[in-house]
Amino acid sequence: MSAPDVTALLTELERSEPDLAEDARTAVEWLTGGEPLETVTQLDVCEFLWYTLPLKVGGDHERLACALGKLLTLGGLDRYAALCESATTLQILRAYARDGEDAGTAAYQEALEATGVLPPDVADLRWSMIMGPEELGAHVACSAALELAILSGEEIDRVALTRRWLTEPRAELGGDSWLNRVHGERLNRWVLGRGPARRELAQPFEVRLHAPIAPQPLPALHRLLSLAASESLPLRLAPSPEALRLRELAEHDLGALLRDGAKLTITDEGRRLLDSPEELWASATGLLLARPEHEFDVSVREAALMLLADGSVMSPRELHTRVAEIVGGEGWQPATGRENVARPLTGLIGQLTALDLAFGDDLVVRLTPAGHLAALAALRAHALRPRQYVSPG
Repeated sequence: MSAPDVTALLTELERSEPDLAEDARTAVEWLTGGEPLETVTQLDVCEFLWYTLPLKVGGDHERLACALGKLLTLGGLDRYAALCESATTLQILRAYARDGEDAGTAAYQEALEATGVLPPDVADLRWSMIMGPEELGAHVACSAALELAILSGEEIDRVALTRRWLTEPRAELGGDSWLNRVHGERLNRWVLGRGPARRELAQPFEVRLHAPIAPQPLPALHRLLSLAASESLPLRLAPSPEALRLRELAEHDLGALLRDGAKLTITDEGRRLLDSPEELWASATGLLLARPEHEFDVSVREAALMLLADGSVMSPRELHTRVAEIVGGEGWQPATGRENVARPLTGLIGQLTALDLAFGDDLVVRLTPAGHLAALAALRAHALRPRQYVSPG
């Protein structure tokens, strides 16, 4: 069966219901963006009716939805036409009109999740709020696969189906996978960040970070958690600065230890990490670029990790100077007030040395072999993070 032609459908609607034809034309143009009607998915229809229509299209929204439904019915797209005329659509449009954008958007999100065609986050990929072309293509393709699976009437595992659709080689991508495409897009965006010095430093990592980094053992942290799991640790345990920093990291940063009077006991999170070397590695390396209170701190830590992971061995003063040059090229003022390189740099080196991932003293800072991999793992996780809207506050 040939795909329904929008022009022919509009002509037919003008004959049968001329008062709705112009509204249908407006609605279908917004829905398709000029693409053939056969390319439209359930997700497209829902997002148009429940988000684009009330927020971006002028006119009588309920009438526009009704007109679009009449057009889709003429084209044999009865399921999509039913969405246009559904009680859910009417409720959402009236929530926008009566209670404002926040209420309407909340109703839209709830209804969209209930459809089952919204691809869920998976272990390899959390979806961005702001998608590039590759990620948008992957999201649309996964949604279409979910829609077809739901129509089959079989019970489906949405996470498993989405992950399979993302990771399998696809003929339409020349044998590539959607996951590789999205990761490549995000890495490229990360490399092209602010400042020429940072871009030059980051460029070699676009290839180095494409493949996952193999988890490494973290003996000091594992030993600490194991002791806490077998018996409570006294708070005065191990007077060395590195041991104290490791204990603070496990307690405050990882939430793996809990104070109980004069003792430290392991938490449920600590037991989870202890039972999974992969999770322990991911959580510990994730701390190296965890988002602190100021984005400047991220820039400092990121620059330092790239310099150290590149094999550089330098003094603390040299590292400070190089990091300051790089973040200064990004537009920060690294020598004044809150934007001071020393604080986040000292915090990073403290974490690395506490985890036995680096050696640092007054003369030199260098990563251990495991530290090189930890730096790469932290940079990769940061580069591949989902892109979100930033609150102005």
